[in-house]
Amino acid sequence: MYVPRANAMDEESGARALVAAVGAAELVTTGADGYPRATLLPVVWDGDVVTAHLARANEQWRGIGVDTPALLVVRGAQAYVSPSWYAAKREHGRVVPTWNYSTVHLTGRARVVEDPARLRDHVEALTRLHEGRRAEPWAVGDAPPAYVAGQLRGIVGVEVVVERVEGKAKLSQNRSVADRAGVVAGLRAEGGADAAAMADEIAAGLDR
Repeated sequence: MYVPRANAMDEESGARALVAAVGAAELVTTGADGYPRATLLPVVWDGDVVTAHLARANEQWRGIGVDTPALLVVRGAQAYVSPSWYAAKREHGRVVPTWNYSTVHLTGRARVVEDPARLRDHVEALTRLHEGRRAEPWAVGDAPPAYVAGQLRGIVGVEVVVERVEGKAKLSQNRSVADRAGVVAGLRAEGGADAAAMADEIAAGLDR
């Protein structure tokens, strides 16, 4: 991933925070025909391993051997930025549109997991991650054992041992304080969840 110094997430903790907040990643691998395959999957990143699972009917897993190169792409907020929001437009007019976004790329080696016990461990960890904050969290053990066993037979686990972490936050860092303040105001007026989230990220940088 191309990451200018100004846009780099310097700390791995920032990348981990984004992955945890989003909770899902595009798993990209190469099929036997040489073409890429991609599936959006809920993920758990623990230590240097990301775990996920695919439907057994999804052919992508069949192209994953031992230590198959893989890429996980996690997308945070993104938004179009209009040059009309910049103070510089009124000053000299030398401005153009851009696209702001936050993303994390995790590169490593993937392997398939079919062992039922390990699959259940993964599903339980994923469930705890998302149910833990609820007043009445659901647990895998709440479902009948035979039903759970049948559901596990319908999925295939994937573990990616992460070798490289790249985080990029393109938040108008190359613009003046006045321009960035204009972007925040413009995004908030625009409306929408992504625009609001992007405005908050840029505003946080202004406050530091």
